[in-house]
Amino acid sequence: MTEPAARGLLVAAPRSGSGKTTVTLAILRALARRGLRVAGAKCGPDYIDPAFHAAATGRPSVNLDSFAMTDALLDAAAGLAGQGADLVIAEGSMGLFDGVVAAEGRSGANADVAARYGWPVILVLDVSGAAQSAAAVALGCRLYDPRLTLAGVILNKVASPRHRRLVEAGLARVGLPVFGALARDASLVLPERHLGLVQAEETGDLAARLDRLADLAEAGLDLDAITSAAAGRVPPAADALPRPPGQRIALARDAAFSFVYPHMAAGWRAAGAEIHLFSPLADEAPPETCDACWLPGGYPELQAGRLGAATTFLDGLRAFARTRPVHGECGGYMVLGEGLEDAEGVRHAMAGLLPVATSYAKRKLHLGYRVATLLADGPLGRAGARLVGHEFHYASELTAPPDEADALARVTDGEDRPLGLAGHRRGHVSGSFFHLIGPR
Repeated sequence: MTEPAARGLLVAAPRSGSGKTTVTLAILRALARRGLRVAGAKCGPDYIDPAFHAAATGRPSVNLDSFAMTDALLDAAAGLAGQGADLVIAEGSMGLFDGVVAAEGRSGANADVAARYGWPVILVLDVSGAAQSAAAVALGCRLYDPRLTLAGVILNKVASPRHRRLVEAGLARVGLPVFGALARDASLVLPERHLGLVQAEETGDLAARLDRLADLAEAGLDLDAITSAAAGRVPPAADALPRPPGQRIALARDAAFSFVYPHMAAGWRAAGAEIHLFSPLADEAPPETCDACWLPGGYPELQAGRLGAATTFLDGLRAFARTRPVHGECGGYMVLGEGLEDAEGVRHAMAGLLPVATSYAKRKLHLGYRVATLLADGPLGRAGARLVGHEFHYASELTAPPDEADALARVTDGEDRPLGLAGHRRGHVSGSFFHLIGPR
């Protein structure tokens, strides 16, 4: 017999910093401890939170992005999350309706995902500094988009029982259920660094932190009501995930290289590719048995000295690149370049495979979607192919921009504004600051 399809929920908020991740992890861990087959998902191009979801549930978590993913890829990613699950809980990013200016359903906003799959929204309200006025914000969210169902709210950073009563009085006036509350508690905050949370695998006491969150969810949230609010559909798994750059892929994986979107690796495996992990920080070269090498993003700027001294890795990478394709995303792109300047301004020689030098000392935020048209055949596709990715980094390029003869792609932002040429290619090697999400 076919298993019933999973239901879904979206945990969102009016703005960033409201506590979505804390609340989502608390619910995921608590429901998983109860034995429910629950899976996480992350709306938007975040490559850190899905690892926390997976740690909380023991199941894969994926990204769902209505701008960067085609309909087929979006459904395939959602289906991947729903495989073997009773419930998918998606965590929003930024505010519920925040995205690029685009056609309805294609803006990249959390709301698009909830509307597409009929998932009710649970709104996390940071009520610090407000009482009854919080209800006006929640009411605005309920009325702003008629495609959505706002199931109820969870109150975060409640200061006292009196504070909670005042907030709940306002919410009762507008007819919105309260699914529980969490008090102000600095110990609930997960450690962060410049690109977001410190990665799940680097958070040594993560299991204890997740169990602490689950305990608070059991005590402060109506988990039965939250579970009952789930509705809508999760599409079946489909063969529309990204194709691999080779059949035996050497994938760098350690504290310096870890930002791989889950749907990318899942697509590679679904196509029959083998993924062979190696650690540049352990001075390991890409395995000789592989026919492609992929250096993902991560935190090479925090490990520049170790990487510059990893001669086995660098020599092995250069030898690999003489005969086989190598691609680097963001941090991987920086390591493929000539040099990387760390936060103190010390320059460390890198692989020298691409004519770019970068600096973390000269910091500037680069953030947003990138729509790229490839200028030549390579690991990402054929010349002329259009791809969508996302850029999020503080490093600056010290070298001149590429010209058309050695650039990887011509790019625009998410609203079709030209950004010129991006990335580099030389021989079998290519790289750019954007993280690939899928085809356009």
